[in-house]
Amino acid sequence: MLKYYFLLGLRSLRRNPALTALMILTLAVGVAASVSTLTILHVMSGDPIPHKSNRLFTPVLDNGTTKGYVPGAKPGDTQLSYTDAMNLLASKQGERRAALYGVEMAIEPARKDLGAMSSAGSAASSDFFAMLDTPFLYGQAWNADSDTKAEDVVVLGRSLSEKLFGNSNPVGQSLVMIGHQFKIVGVLDTWEPSPRFYRASDAFGVYDQFFIPFSTAIRHEITHDGGMSCSGGATKPGWQGRLESECTWLSFWIELKSPSQRQDLQAYLDNYAKEQYKLGRFQRQAKNQLFNVMEWLEEAKVVGNDNRLSAWLAFGFLLLCLVNTVGLLLAKFSVRASEVGVRRALGASRREIFTQFLIESSVIGLVGGVLGLLMAFGALALIAMQSKELTVVAHMDWEMLALTFVMSICAAILAGLFPTWRACQVTPAIQLKSQ
Repeated sequence: MLKYYFLLGLRSLRRNPALTALMILTLAVGVAASVSTLTILHVMSGDPIPHKSNRLFTPVLDNGTTKGYVPGAKPGDTQLSYTDAMNLLASKQGERRAALYGVEMAIEPARKDLGAMSSAGSAASSDFFAMLDTPFLYGQAWNADSDTKAEDVVVLGRSLSEKLFGNSNPVGQSLVMIGHQFKIVGVLDTWEPSPRFYRASDAFGVYDQFFIPFSTAIRHEITHDGGMSCSGGATKPGWQGRLESECTWLSFWIELKSPSQRQDLQAYLDNYAKEQYKLGRFQRQAKNQLFNVMEWLEEAKVVGNDNRLSAWLAFGFLLLCLVNTVGLLLAKFSVRASEVGVRRALGASRREIFTQFLIESSVIGLVGGVLGLLMAFGALALIAMQSKELTVVAHMDWEMLALTFVMSICAAILAGLFPTWRACQVTPAIQLKSQ
């Protein structure tokens, strides 16, 4: 019987085609608007590394001066100074430790058809790759010895590798970067964590095209690509002055074997801050903080209140579309009062009438969902064209794909409840007399 009602629902689409098309379009526009906004919010607020996000921690240490400081206030920056990053690297805390910062470097391809180009990447210590479980297409990461010697080695991202070398394996070849020969030791497979939590200050920027050793970037005095705060006091001129300063510009992550070791790491940070205070640093004596991945994304406000407000407004628009759909369904079902009266007189129960009309509403929701899905893809494509940052988040995954269909059908059923109930209240005797 349900199959029969479903076929009736398909046939009903041809009744009052203009009214039916308006209902489908209204529902599709509401679903597309809400799903597009929800998709972006979903991508932005998702867990980028769910299997170990509760074991990866970033420390926040306040090395600012006491001038103008209000006790209890949050530090002006959540990055670390070079001094603190190097001390934590040498601390042997946790299973792995990684210091990193964003860099932009000039590349001179060996291919004659390609001119010099500028590419963005990260300078990171060797534990970075194992810590974040980066997949390799060719080769492997450099080792700790390369970190110690500050060797000129590089791991390419897949897109940059294919651009420079095609589909061939470039491991072992050299690449001229900032005027120096860098040996290619590995090529990452497609790896696009979203959001890019390890650099939360640029969480939705263009994905890194290459990685070089942190120590190598320091040796070549490669300036950082990102924000920097110097609230810790005046700095000396030059690169060495920056390294010796209290300016914060480095990201730092620690991987623990188990989340239960968090308290031990916190105790270490507290003792470290006390030692630095005795050395004349950390004069604010502020609370030292640890954040796992999801806590860090919340602290860094990767998903702002304006993003959540946009999602609520989109759902408000969907609600408005539902109200309009209710009115259209009332108009559509009201002209079928005589049909309902005849069916009731022939023995059909109110439950059967209710089921039939509700399934017809579901069919409208299904068609509206397909159209809404196409419109959502179009909307996301237009959003992605606005900037490189939006390209990272404006894409639909299978979860949102399924949600689109469920949302459209549920919306149609919700909109059809009242019109369907009204259709069931038809009195057969009155309708038969009017014929």
